[in-house]
Amino acid sequence: MLEQRIQQHFIDSADLKYQAAPVLGKPIADAVQALLTCVTGGGKVLVCGNGGSAADAQHFAAEFVGRFERERPELAAIALTTDSSVMTAIANDYGFDVIFSRQVRALGQAGDVLLAISTSGNSANVLKAIEAAHEREMVVIGLSGRDGGKMTPALRDTDVHICVPHERTARIQEVHLLTLHCLCDAVDTLLLGDLENPI
Repeated sequence: MLEQRIQQHFIDSADLKYQAAPVLGKPIADAVQALLTCVTGGGKVLVCGNGGSAADAQHFAAEFVGRFERERPELAAIALTTDSSVMTAIANDYGFDVIFSRQVRALGQAGDVLLAISTSGNSANVLKAIEAAHEREMVVIGLSGRDGGKMTPALRDTDVHICVPHERTARIQEVHLLTLHCLCDAVDTLLLGDLENPI
């Protein structure tokens, strides 16, 4: 019984990825172009999210600053979820809803990208970070799920919305992680040329 349940998780995850591939291919490609324009222009990527999405933010920043699968020059990325002193000071003095937006205003500049992650699309602090990014004339790449939530109307035509068409948080997060890997792989491919080890 338990093994069947476990196997069903694998099946459900794989099914969603197959279904999402044709839907998400274009927005992911658009996001890659935004990231490439940013990093080749000397910009940086700021990344935010809560809970599992905070872990995804850190994962992406690690792949950018360190490396993904091939050696390459460092790419500038900062996970806004990692400085506990900054986050708790802002949350204590101003409120949890602005823990990311104040960092975006402090660190973000025109030409930078905000990668905003929220499985529901309704995280108040992520939405405020999007507003702050727009104030700084940054492009926003939004990762969400379900129907996109409040993130959908918060994004501009110049932004990119990658919305996973599923209701379950775990499945959305699994596709978000795959999306982040796609972004890293594609940026590396465009910067370095064809993969040494093709898929």
